[in-house]
Amino acid sequence: MYAIERHERIAELLQASGRVTVAGLSDSLSVTAETVRRDLDVLERQGALRRVHGGAVAAGKTSVVESTVADRSGEAREAKMAIARAAFDLIGDDFRGSLLLDAGTTTGALAELLADWRGKGSSNITVITNSVPIAALLHHNPAIDLHLLGGSVRGVTSAAVGGSTIEQLAHLRPDVAFLGANGISADFGLSTPEEREASVKSAMVRAARRTVALVDSSKLGDEALYRFAELRELDTLISNSDPVGTLSAALDSDEVEVIVA
Repeated sequence: MYAIERHERIAELLQASGRVTVAGLSDSLSVTAETVRRDLDVLERQGALRRVHGGAVAAGKTSVVESTVADRSGEAREAKMAIARAAFDLIGDDFRGSLLLDAGTTTGALAELLADWRGKGSSNITVITNSVPIAALLHHNPAIDLHLLGGSVRGVTSAAVGGSTIEQLAHLRPDVAFLGANGISADFGLSTPEEREASVKSAMVRAARRTVALVDSSKLGDEALYRFAELRELDTLISNSDPVGTLSAALDSDEVEVIVA
């Protein structure tokens, strides 16, 4: 295979998954790891990708890039709904207790399902969230006792953040917390690009009896700027793809349950 053909194939793989590894490319292209590294160096100089440890990510992916909820709402919609359905099944219609929903589009997809939730019997469930859009989805459901956390609302994510949000979480012990992440990796854990959001997510992890991360496959192996939890603090990961390589091994080592939607 000529270099230009390899470069085209690497670009296709990046477009499909957002990330490639040297080992994976070496196997799929039937070339040495050194050849792959040279190809990645060339493509990085051309602005086609960004080199990271062990491989490369799409050029637009950096540790601080963060798009708005509105911009992200249509991205990987099918994957996010599959993850949301798996999370919804985890709750079940006989659930009696409290849920904590982080801000985000995948947790928002779960909220869409919860908007029509009707459990067995007459008891309600309690849902706590720091997300204004999620609260707007759920407040019409009479089967849900909704609690909206206060704080300074970020325009990018429509999430309440800041010291008052964290203080409120310190006085709560929800049964299950469903959190989103911009990246999850073996070395860095779960991460997000914004410091205040990271602090709130960390407080959610500390507060919950059980923590479930909802992360689509494009974020597996990625790292954003701020870590908010180590893998060992996570109980369950739900994704639309099975983690591979070092991430899979790390999740197994930390006894994190993995559910593939």
